[in-house]
Amino acid sequence: MKLYLESLGCARNQVDSETMIGRLKKAGWNLTDDPAEAETIVVNTCSFIEDAAQESIDVILELAEYKKEGTCNRLVVAGCLPERYREKILASLPEVDVFLGTGAYDQIVKAATEPKFTNQCLLPDPDLIADREKDSPRELILPHLAYLKIAEGCSKTCTYCIIPKLRGRLKSRLPADIISEARRLMAAQVKELVLVAQDTTAYGKDLSPPANLSRLVDDLAVIGADDQWGRAKPWIRVLYGHPESIEDSFIDTVASHPNLCPYFDIPIQHVSSDILKHMNRRYNQDELYRLFDRIRTQVPSAVLRTTIIVGFPGESDKDFNQLLKFIEDVQFDHLGVFIYSDSDDLFSHQLSGHIPDAVATGRYHELMSTQSGISSENNQKYIGKTIQILVEEFLESHLFAGRTKFQAPEVDGISYISIEQSPLELKIGSFADMRVTDAMEYDLMGVAV
Repeated sequence: MKLYLESLGCARNQVDSETMIGRLKKAGWNLTDDPAEAETIVVNTCSFIEDAAQESIDVILELAEYKKEGTCNRLVVAGCLPERYREKILASLPEVDVFLGTGAYDQIVKAATEPKFTNQCLLPDPDLIADREKDSPRELILPHLAYLKIAEGCSKTCTYCIIPKLRGRLKSRLPADIISEARRLMAAQVKELVLVAQDTTAYGKDLSPPANLSRLVDDLAVIGADDQWGRAKPWIRVLYGHPESIEDSFIDTVASHPNLCPYFDIPIQHVSSDILKHMNRRYNQDELYRLFDRIRTQVPSAVLRTTIIVGFPGESDKDFNQLLKFIEDVQFDHLGVFIYSDSDDLFSHQLSGHIPDAVATGRYHELMSTQSGISSENNQKYIGKTIQILVEEFLESHLFAGRTKFQAPEVDGISYISIEQSPLELKIGSFADMRVTDAMEYDLMGVAV
């Protein structure tokens, strides 16, 4: 039996996809990279914003053609798209045999296999679904990189965000289960563990007794520092923090372990008091200035990343200029910008003062242009330095691509490493030292040493 799976959306979705693949392979399915060969096609979807939902629909319709032309006789759609649009999606996408909501991943084998299991949309409450089994099988998409999901859902109520409806309240995994999975991944020679959740810095606050992120990453770093495997220590990176829940103890822990990437991903979304209030984000600009100053003081090598929303309802020119000045002041190493995505199932849809698309797009480009100059200038400091690279791809003769500790997968720039004048042989999924010879807006270039 051959199966093709297309995974869309965020890193958290990738973990779900890898877990589904693990279940399917255990049940006897063989994975194929060619959908034309597959008897069953699975699409794990995203619907966080309108563009993501549309991409999911486009992919579903494209892959549905293999039911006409290829060997495919079942099409399964999982994840956030069916969870958001519920039973009405059955009529909208009749090409699909089974829809699985975010709480129904454990039904993937049945959905992929049983012919009588058709024309159904399974939507169990994500809050009532038990965490996946401690030793649940999982098939990594990249053998050297693993996203480690430490919690599901979110208990915050940001007015522009659909995630609590799609994933439920914050549900932290037990520390022992996370550490057990991390040990298995490290033993399998994973070189980078990336901790993810919707709000990673809120990890453990829902547990009894409570846990916290600083203790968790401290325990993980100790595992990574164990030389029992006789090889380079795996990197540990944390993504998706929150200004309201990040603690000083976490910042101190990152500073105390060399294998913890000094990478602080803290989406702020905005700095205007009025906009933050309407977003239901409970902090202000002064607190953000102090937070980033504190991080750079406690961790001199810290790399800062954030994300911004422009065009939120009611955003005035004054609000935007305040945001622009903040970006220029803080000088983030990495910055992502999103244009506000409206939908009638969001609380923010009810707010007045919706921004014209042209205005929001103009603000997006102005922010990105500003950040391009900041990133380019920040990268200049690496020229002439030797830095560690995780080699990830062979590009062409003598040229490889990889990432540094300050470049997260998918969202940041990359590093190009040449071996043209070096006797060294590089291996995909291994660490190498690179002397930086040139720096661009987001990427670095260098030679192996």
